[in-house]
Amino acid sequence: MSENRTRARELAKQARLSGDHAGWLEQLYREQAQGLDVISWADMRPNPNLLEFAGAGKTALVVGCGFGDDAEKVASWGFQTTAFDVAPSAVRACKVRFCETTVNYVAADVLALPEEWAENFDFVLEVYTLQVLPPELHSRAIRGVAGLLKKNGTLLVIARGRDEREPEGQMPWPLTRRELEEFTAAGLREESFEDYFDRESPPVRRFRATYRRPT
Repeated sequence: MSENRTRARELAKQARLSGDHAGWLEQLYREQAQGLDVISWADMRPNPNLLEFAGAGKTALVVGCGFGDDAEKVASWGFQTTAFDVAPSAVRACKVRFCETTVNYVAADVLALPEEWAENFDFVLEVYTLQVLPPELHSRAIRGVAGLLKKNGTLLVIARGRDEREPEGQMPWPLTRRELEEFTAAGLREESFEDYFDRESPPVRRFRATYRRPT
C-alpha cells in the first residue's frame, strides 16, 4: 500500500471513531499543502471514467471537488458550475490552481448542504466522495445529493463497488448496489448502471450510474 493511502486511512479510522467525518479531510489537504504526498487521489487531471454532457445554458454542481480537475472539465462543457469540498484547504488550492476559472468554488459539507441548493441544478457530478464517508453515513449523503437535482436534472455517480457479501474494508469504503438504490428511493429514476473494472493496475471495480429527477 502506498504511503499516502496509509496516512489517509489512519486519519479516516480516527475520524470514524470520534464521529468527525470531515475534519480528517481538512487535515489531509493541509498536509498536502505543506509538501507531503498524502492524497492518493490527487491525479491532477479529470477522472478518466467521466461521461460528457452538454451544458450550454445549464447549471452544474460538483460534489467533493478536491483539487478541481473534474469541476473545470464540467465547466468546459458549458455548464455554469459550482463546486464544493468539505476541506477549505482544498477549495483554496482550486482557486490557486485555476486563478482565471469560471467555477464557483466553495466550502460545504455533503451532510449539511445549503438549503438554497435544493433542487437547484441541472447536472450533479459525484465522483469518489461517498466512498470516503463511513458506510453508516452513505444513505444520508446519498439522499442529500439526490435532493440537489432540478426536475429533469441528471446525476452522474462514479464510485468503487462491492458485493454485499464482501467486507466493507477500509477507506475508501466501496458502495453496494443496494446502497445506490437509495437514489431511486429518494425520488430519482435510474437511467443507466455499469459494473466494471477500470484500467488501473491492479484494476478496481467501479459502479457508474446516471439518474434523473422525473418532471
